[in-house]
Amino acid sequence: MTVTRSPFRLDYGGKIEREIEKLISAFEELKFDTGRFSRRWLALKLLEADAEILGRVRDLPNGAQILARAKQAAGHLKDMLGDEVELLTADRRYGYINGLVRQSLHRPKLDRVSLTDRIDDIVTHKWIGLPVFFTVMYVVFRLVIDVSSPFLDWTDAVINGPIARWLSLLLDLAPAPAWIHSLVIDGIVAGVGGVLVFVPGLMILYFFLAILEDSGYMSRAAFVMDRFMRFVGLHGKSFIPMILGFGCAVPAVYATRTIAGRRDRILTALLIPLMSCSARLPVYVVFGLAFFGERAGTVIWAMYALGILVAMLAGMIFTRTILKPDASSAFVLELPPYRTPALKSLSIHTWENTREFIRRAGTVILLASTIMWLLLNLPWGVNDQRHSWFGRLSGAISPAFAPLGFGNWETGGALLTGFMAKEVVVSTLSQIYLDGDGILNQEAGTFRDDLIEIGRGFMEACVSSVRILLSIVPGVRLVDEEVGSQDTALSLALREGFTPLSALAFVVFVLLYVPCVATLGAIKHEFGSSWAVISAAYQTVVAWMAAFMLYQVGRLLGFG
Repeated sequence: MTVTRSPFRLDYGGKIEREIEKLISAFEELKFDTGRFSRRWLALKLLEADAEILGRVRDLPNGAQILARAKQAAGHLKDMLGDEVELLTADRRYGYINGLVRQSLHRPKLDRVSLTDRIDDIVTHKWIGLPVFFTVMYVVFRLVIDVSSPFLDWTDAVINGPIARWLSLLLDLAPAPAWIHSLVIDGIVAGVGGVLVFVPGLMILYFFLAILEDSGYMSRAAFVMDRFMRFVGLHGKSFIPMILGFGCAVPAVYATRTIAGRRDRILTALLIPLMSCSARLPVYVVFGLAFFGERAGTVIWAMYALGILVAMLAGMIFTRTILKPDASSAFVLELPPYRTPALKSLSIHTWENTREFIRRAGTVILLASTIMWLLLNLPWGVNDQRHSWFGRLSGAISPAFAPLGFGNWETGGALLTGFMAKEVVVSTLSQIYLDGDGILNQEAGTFRDDLIEIGRGFMEACVSSVRILLSIVPGVRLVDEEVGSQDTALSLALREGFTPLSALAFVVFVLLYVPCVATLGAIKHEFGSSWAVISAAYQTVVAWMAAFMLYQVGRLLGFG
């Protein structure tokens, strides 16, 4: 039997790999002829500022534009990672060689043990390593919900208070027709604003994930998960794109290109959407605050852990059915020394990911909110949203969710629009459950008073977050136990349509059901339409079954 192996390709890390892909895309966009050189190798040499290659490219058609993009990309990487690209790539190559030697050559133990070795004895231990990983992730997500909660309250108050009033005042001065006023306040502010409320939590999530990556712990996590993932038919290297899926599934799917073997790449891509991407975090937070109070952080951590567990189970099924392994491959991974993350690198990483989320809020979510408002008001003049075009469509599919505990048209519609982007679930619920009247009836002050109040609220949020952060230290208690995050307007409204059990079933369904259209597009681009269809179908079935079992078993146990 002949086994076809993919050519070896060293993974230079998520940040460098993204810039390599951008340069390869630039080659295609500018129709740049790379000649006898492979596009990946040439892109890497341009980032490393290889003098001979720079001279050759400069004389070719469109060469100046390629060099300009390469220089910009190399400068961006230096700002983020703190070194020249040439040093960074060399470090990766030596790290790979070191990892290969460590895993294939047995040396006698030396009396002198480094601090890195001592830490690795714990975090990469075959029995202790996995509990350490889940404990680290638990701490991260508790920090995300606890430390960000004061900023969440502040952002909610600013968007639904001064900003909504200012926009309403401007529309009154225009003067704008009633339908435009409704579109802006009931549609855009309720939709886009309902998602932007959770930006502080996402910034803190990106910040802590960057710390884990830059400190060197992420490589250890992949190493620890190798034994666990062998049951799935993969190895630990596949866990790295899955970790990237906590940020966004789209680049994570493209990151599977670093995995040798098409079968392993496909299986990893099918499991990545089960990781809780940042777009799902607003759903977790709003339902966690509404129904689980101080346990919201634990519920969020449970969703991330559940995603990993379901991915492992799904991988085992795929491995034994349509994606049987053809050959076993060795797992060689760089274990870099532990480093203190640079604040500049952390800031850039956090800002770039947050900026991308805000960009989606200004494009995809804005478009979805506008379309949602239109469908909720058609046929024109409809008084009850249930009888609008959107209400009728949502009502038609809602019976499928009745056994799951949320068989009303509001949640059916939110899940329907969540196919565009998971953030839109919150945006849709905000538009349906909230109305602008409740916002605009708040007591209005002068513009100066509003600015002072915004500044005061921000400072109070900063102080509260620092107190919460310091209170994590054992023996330090700077916040009262009963003080927690205030409910957002949406959290309060959701209590009318959900019980804690049905809310938990809804969150589990959002975690597991069909990936967003951008993720399916990435899977289609990499592996073909059939695999994108399989991804959408199997996740929807798994989501329905998981939510059904949770809700029905919960009712039998008396939690309904």
